[in-house]
Amino acid sequence: MSAPMHTRPHSAPRDGLDIRLPWWALALPTLAFVVLLALILNPTDAQAATGDPAVTRLFEHVQQLISR
Repeated sequence: MSAPMHTRPHSAPRDGLDIRLPWWALALPTLAFVVLLALILNPTDAQAATGDPAVTRLFEHVQQLISR
């Protein structure tokens, strides 16, 4: 005797894809991006780095915009 199979009703239109992601599928990459951006923009770790002054000014401007 086989067990009954439970299926979901198809309420999505047939002409497009119905892709549903869990909340963490967007939250985790966003969190990782913010953490990496904060590591890049951390001024205490950037003392030994020498680079193009224009790039440095750009990073400082972005950091000021984020900290507001």
